[in-house]
Amino acid sequence: MFSDYKVVIKGGGELASAVAHRLHQCGFPVIITEIDQPRMERRYVSFGNSIYENIWTVEGATSKLITFDENINEVLSQDLIPVIIDPECNIAKKIHPTILIDGILAKKNTGTSIDDAPIVIGMGPGFTAGKDVHAVIETNIGHYLGMVILDGTSQSNTGIPWNISGYTHERVFRAPKDGILKNCVDIGDMVVKDDTLCFIDDIPVKANISGVIRGIMHNNLPVKIGEKLGDIDPQGKKEYCFTISDRGRTISGGVLEAVLYFLNRLI
Repeated sequence: MFSDYKVVIKGGGELASAVAHRLHQCGFPVIITEIDQPRMERRYVSFGNSIYENIWTVEGATSKLITFDENINEVLSQDLIPVIIDPECNIAKKIHPTILIDGILAKKNTGTSIDDAPIVIGMGPGFTAGKDVHAVIETNIGHYLGMVILDGTSQSNTGIPWNISGYTHERVFRAPKDGILKNCVDIGDMVVKDDTLCFIDDIPVKANISGVIRGIMHNNLPVKIGEKLGDIDPQGKKEYCFTISDRGRTISGGVLEAVLYFLNRLI
């Protein structure tokens, strides 16, 4: 039944990919749009990584990079998730999806309108349910994570990284200057405090804590001073680096709830 309702998701990062994975597993045809050089750190659980790798699999679901002019229905018929470099999401005007989800997580609305599809959902801050989207999904860690908001907005961004084992800002490593990222470690690598994780040009970036590299941006990307490059999980559980997080599963559950809520009113 759900195969009749195409879903376009703007963004192929960690949380948008968790949503794509859940909807794909439920039988929805899912299409992802991305920029030409995605900035996601948790690349190994992000379908947007297919832009670098062409094909990418997350927990048994596989995405494939395609061009704007390729036959999307043919790709979908192979049980694949098409990923298109399409920053303006022009594909939505071409295929007229039933559901459009803004999963860019830009903390502001970068151009999504409630008229873009019969069902439009925004993830996180920057959207107002009933105004520019039909529903907003809470993305902040806490009691309301994954909540479907049908009137109003989500909580504001706190600016504080997710607390893992008592560490917040210490887990995250950032660019000390503008330059080109040169990685010395990969996702899943164990590091100890003061290990060199990467260079920005000739400036080393060192670990503030010990743990496992949970995420790091793709090698050779240009970065800006202060930009988040990746993070360390002090729990040191490598398997967590290659599977969808509890946050992603909770948010994707909220999106699925919102989709079914509105579909019940369309059918």
